[in-house]
Amino acid sequence: MKVAIEKIEYYLPENKLDGKELLRDNPDWRIQDIEAKTGITRRYKAGIGESVIDMAEKAANKLFATNIDIDKASIDFLILVTQVSSYTLPTSACILQDRLGLETSTMAFDVNLGCSGYVYALSIATGLIESGQANRGVIICSDHYTSKIDPHDRTCRPIFSDAAAATIVGRSLIDGISAFDLGTNGSGYKDLIIPNDGDDIEGAKPGFLHMAGAAVFLFTMSTVPKSIKNVLAKTGKKMTDVDLFVFHQASKVVIDKITANLNLPIEKVYTNYQQIGNTVSATIPIALKDAYEDGSLRAGDCSMLVGFGVGLSWGSCIVETADLS
Repeated sequence: MKVAIEKIEYYLPENKLDGKELLRDNPDWRIQDIEAKTGITRRYKAGIGESVIDMAEKAANKLFATNIDIDKASIDFLILVTQVSSYTLPTSACILQDRLGLETSTMAFDVNLGCSGYVYALSIATGLIESGQANRGVIICSDHYTSKIDPHDRTCRPIFSDAAAATIVGRSLIDGISAFDLGTNGSGYKDLIIPNDGDDIEGAKPGFLHMAGAAVFLFTMSTVPKSIKNVLAKTGKKMTDVDLFVFHQASKVVIDKITANLNLPIEKVYTNYQQIGNTVSATIPIALKDAYEDGSLRAGDCSMLVGFGVGLSWGSCIVETADLS
């Protein structure tokens, strides 16, 4: 049984933040230097009281509203990828199932992963469909990292944005999702973490996101090339067979270095972090949608999706693009 991505839509909050907001709270910051390194000139922040469930609902409603041929009754599962859930329990996906008016026969659950979460969710969805347990489902990536960032954190605040992206995955005549490479290195868990009281992590504040930028960067540079090669080996493809590489939109410095290390043509590496920022698990589906809309990706093209970060974990796969219009 074959599986493919059918449709993608996303939601960005109304609040847009540029360098002026950062400079207002941190007058000693050299904004031009920060933007030159991150490449990010705009970020989005969820409104007051706007939760990951609210953003997820808006992304999903947009998906169903723009694809009226997709019957909600055909949705067999709902996977919500988030790390800033509204409640410790119940599972946020259960609340979302009710809000979206999905059938009570829908299996709904959360996946607590960050930047690699979309690829992991695609793997889970593919397994459910290929095993015959489901025919179609929706993956929603929604995170609210800005609520966990110290306003004076020079590492995290200039990078992260809030957003949600909804993806329909279903049975297909084409082998649209394949060759997963997934992995974990939990020894680096302290490098991207929201610590608790009493945790002994240098430079970290309890309750706020902490990122050891240099350590995460080194992890990425050592892991991503190997993961890409593993995926290519599973498919028998070469680098030149991939029409577009869609990396987790971490920042300019990260994607530029990956591109250089792999000697990839710039035109084959998609970026949209500049005006959106790092939206954690939502970066890849948002980039896929934008790439299709601006013509960088066409139906039938072969794309490589690569997520990496918090965990520390990574996930890569091959996607043959369907008509995402």
